[in-house]
Amino acid sequence: MRWLTEKDIENIAIGATVLGTGGGGDPYIGKLMALSAIKKYGPVQVVTVDELNDNDWVLPASGMGSPSVLVEKIPSFEQLEAPLRAFEKACGKKVDVVMPIEVGGVNSLIPVAVAAMNGIPILDGDAMGRAFPEAQMVTFHLDGLKPELATIGDEQGNVVTIEPADGFWSEKLARNITIAMGGSSIVCDYGITGAQAKKSVIPGTLSLAQQIGEVLAAKRTDVIHPILRIIDLLGGYRLFKGKAVFIKRGIQGGFTRGEAHFDGTDQYEKLSCTLFFQNEHLLAEIEGKPIAMTPDLLAVLDEETGMPITTEGLKYGARVVIVAFPAHEKWRSPIGIETAGPRYFKYPYDYVPLETLVKEHAK
Repeated sequence: MRWLTEKDIENIAIGATVLGTGGGGDPYIGKLMALSAIKKYGPVQVVTVDELNDNDWVLPASGMGSPSVLVEKIPSFEQLEAPLRAFEKACGKKVDVVMPIEVGGVNSLIPVAVAAMNGIPILDGDAMGRAFPEAQMVTFHLDGLKPELATIGDEQGNVVTIEPADGFWSEKLARNITIAMGGSSIVCDYGITGAQAKKSVIPGTLSLAQQIGEVLAAKRTDVIHPILRIIDLLGGYRLFKGKAVFIKRGIQGGFTRGEAHFDGTDQYEKLSCTLFFQNEHLLAEIEGKPIAMTPDLLAVLDEETGMPITTEGLKYGARVVIVAFPAHEKWRSPIGIETAGPRYFKYPYDYVPLETLVKEHAK
């Protein structure tokens, strides 16, 4: 039996921000929410996918909306609790386990707070293996599961229950409700059984986030830079090193959208890099040619500490290392690419795996 400690939460907040590809919410806010809930309601047990009973009722809890808004509208305990209660009322089942819908600074830790408040475990796994901007971009959708029910709550005490036809309608309806709620909300959707979780959940992602956080938070005692250790841990690549020279960012359609431009330093001195994002980093180009693209993971790390920088937190002058990691195999399937590949986001590229792009760029 494993219980989350304060140190675990600190490390998960850091590691989930790396895996969250720039999105998934501000890790500081997520950490405060989880720690406050544990202090008030008690510790949280972590269960693995293998430890679930087939008839357990598992419910994701997450924040929806623009990270720019969430920074200014931190959810209360009441707001975190209301969508879960509404979901239980609508489906007639009691939730046994909560889980993250994605890996991200806030969205990995909102379920920790919800678990503490209800005295139930959190699942060590999620439905993305990273963060994505839209509700249907989950492994449940890839496996043909429909949300069937979603509950959305805001800080004013409003709770809306919908029965969407599929994941795309869930995204469209919940997004517009979230916009009406001021640009951010708490959502419970894709309630599943333990048996369905064993098939569809990407396992071990909370533990992986914690492991990444431990690497980055550790005192530097060896000559191996923490960024290199993270790249080795995740089987990734260093794409670029440089300084942020221009950032274009705004809230559109309930998302934080934009692009960031970097001038290269050191061995990249004569090169430029552009990142395109919609809450999360989705495409990287070097000298106008793609070097990494969704659904593979892109992260921006501080060049000195290796600490991740969110799309919302990136500032002019930041000196960074841009890294990328291969997506989970579920996302590299035809339906995965159709659901969250570059063409879906209207980028002018067919999906090419990260390893291939890096090899082609090195020629």
